Amino acid sequence: MCGIIGYIGNKNATNIVVEGLKRLEYRGYDSWGIALKNGEIKLIKEVGKISKFSGGQDLEKSNMAIGHTRWATHGGVTKENSHPHTSCDGKIAVVHNGIIENFKELKKELETNHKFKSETDTEVIPHLIEENINLGFEEAVKKAVSRIKGRYAILVMNADSNKLIAIRRGSPLIVGINNDEKFIASDIPAFLNHTKEVMYLDDNEMVVIDCELKFFNLKDGSKINKRRITIDWDASQAEKGDHPYFVIKEIMEQKDTIARAVNQKDKEIIKIANEINKAYGTFFTGCGTAGKVCRIGEYIFSKVANKHINFTVSSEFPNYQHFLTNKTLMIAISQSGETADVMEAVEVAKKKGVKIISLVNVMGSSLQRASDHAFMINAGPEKAVASTKVTTAQIAIITLLAYATAGKLKEGKQLLMNTASQVNDMLNPRYEQHVMKLAEKIKDSNNIYILGRSLNYPLAQEAAIKIMELSYIHAQGFAGGEMKHGPLALIEKNSPVITLVGNDESKEEIISNTMEAKSRGAYIIGISPENNDIFNYWIKVPDAGNASPIVNLIPIQILAYHLAILRGCDPDYCRNLSKSVTVK
Repeated sequence: MCGIIGYIGNKNATNIVVEGLKRLEYRGYDSWGIALKNGEIKLIKEVGKISKFSGGQDLEKSNMAIGHTRWATHGGVTKENSHPHTSCDGKIAVVHNGIIENFKELKKELETNHKFKSETDTEVIPHLIEENINLGFEEAVKKAVSRIKGRYAILVMNADSNKLIAIRRGSPLIVGINNDEKFIASDIPAFLNHTKEVMYLDDNEMVVIDCELKFFNLKDGSKINKRRITIDWDASQAEKGDHPYFVIKEIMEQKDTIARAVNQKDKEIIKIANEINKAYGTFFTGCGTAGKVCRIGEYIFSKVANKHINFTVSSEFPNYQHFLTNKTLMIAISQSGETADVMEAVEVAKKKGVKIISLVNVMGSSLQRASDHAFMINAGPEKAVASTKVTTAQIAIITLLAYATAGKLKEGKQLLMNTASQVNDMLNPRYEQHVMKLAEKIKDSNNIYILGRSLNYPLAQEAAIKIMELSYIHAQGFAGGEMKHGPLALIEKNSPVITLVGNDESKEEIISNTMEAKSRGAYIIGISPENNDIFNYWIKVPDAGNASPIVNLIPIQILAYHLAILRGCDPDYCRNLSKSVTVK
């Protein structure tokens, strides 16, 4: 949620910040703005997409600028509420990601001497800084953040200073360095085409950026030495290339990303498998799509390793803290590694001495650094809001861990490499066209239902998420056996029902459950290795055994994409959603 970027250097900061904001569009937002320093601070703020902004008049040159894409939390979607926000004298400009939990008390206190122009919680920050600016810029910022409660990332500019100051608590901020140029952003793609050299802020840290970089611990004021890290992402990976949207590009990249995910060191996989085997209670946790991957993990560990793994969505995890011990293991899954609910679950677990293992896609993310061991998904940048290639990579690693826990690592690797090859065969224009024809048939539906059993039950729930995110059609995923316990009441003539079939012990039962819907007039779509007489439309998938969730998800992703296109939706930027959910 919300994107932040700042720049100091010898190039036109205004253009670099605008360009950076365009590269952060995938995070989800409803308005944007920039502040540039040229003697005084000047603002440009707009509602809508920055990708549609051509500059109008020539953008004023500056060597220092900050920018922000806003996802509304406090106050409506208006120019007044978009960032940056300024002090009364206009000399201090602030952009902010997160929520100021005590802003009402602070605003009430400040309203005596300060005039507020917006409905946002953010605006208290420049006024707090203004209150103590006579102490100096750095000290005034420290005083301000000492009053603030919540999780946040803050970037501050001062008309009377040649410095940028940034503070982090709970929301990501990353510094980029390219000789005399300094960048700071909430995500690496904002400046990836300029530099791959980065330094990460940790919680309760402040960085002062000018010709030098000075890092401080806000708790005791001590200076911190930070090491530089080189990111191995290629800037071209974060571009659309020949594809019209990021999401279809990322779907097609699964030809390679599944194999990259599986290409882990055997020694590391076995090490984690041993931790799972000796743990007294293991929890999977994640949110949204990552949560559905966790639930697939529950099934795959039971089926392959004869092992019970607990799962809870991260926002509910604190309810389980009462029986955690230092023998408990947590496996946390997050694409960004910055999801607020996941990080809170990790904090709760760490207080109980729980060992943390994470599956993440972003090098240096908060989750990676908070973990005792982190597996990199290796999928490369995923910029569409709806996760595709990272999801199948996560499923692949979870499956690999299950096989390793059972002492069958070689068998698991062979299964998944075969699956990667099968996915390569699936992702071709002819296959996509076949799925697109189905999208044309059901694009005007108000509801779509997805059925699954065994490994494909949590996948049915993920399929529903994908269809809802991209096309805004209401979709629900059900366990096949639950249809007669309520959901059959929803079935009408021609209701689209998608059945996910694996070639396993649940095959006959899911077909039987599907017949219950068919006999009530449903239009049956089978995603299955084999055709069946009850299917009105069949999408063939390979027989991938215990990797069936991977191959069964691919046509759902393609279907959701084409439903979005046919319904006039933007498949990259899902309405009301954000790629990285950094607020609770």
